[in-house]
Amino acid sequence: MAKLKINGKLVDIVVDGSTPLLWVLREQLGLTGTKYSCGVGICGACTVHVNEEAVRSCVVPVSALSVSTEVVTIEGLSPDNSHPLQKAWKELDVPQCGYCQPGMIMTAAALLKSNPDPSDADIDANVTNICRCGTFNRVRRGIHLATQINKGVNKRGRSG
Repeated sequence: MAKLKINGKLVDIVVDGSTPLLWVLREQLGLTGTKYSCGVGICGACTVHVNEEAVRSCVVPVSALSVSTEVVTIEGLSPDNSHPLQKAWKELDVPQCGYCQPGMIMTAAALLKSNPDPSDADIDANVTNICRCGTFNRVRRGIHLATQINKGVNKRGRSG
């Protein structure tokens, strides 16, 4: 048995310590916003925050976490989908199929936490998630729009 803090709540789980966090989230806790794709930490569809850092949950064994570890999934990013990235994604219709987008948003959210106004080069260097639909240009625009939303500027460049 292990005790983990997921989206601000302490949860008890019964699982082998080598089980990847991804499977605990999806199978035991029903948090299916975190997606399975490659299973080897390359694609980023399973990205969550662990202590505010973007990590690929398919390669993080539960044994690497403790009760003091803060895990946030896409479901915990905001209680009402009001995070600036979620607003920007909706406004710009960023996803095509949408499968990779929860991981994309979680990666972008970690970037914005450490760099509130990233350049295109910063985004390209930090958002290494794979999107089979090729929405990378829309993702980049969404991240830039989210920085404006964070600053309280609407898409026309006016405050408010």
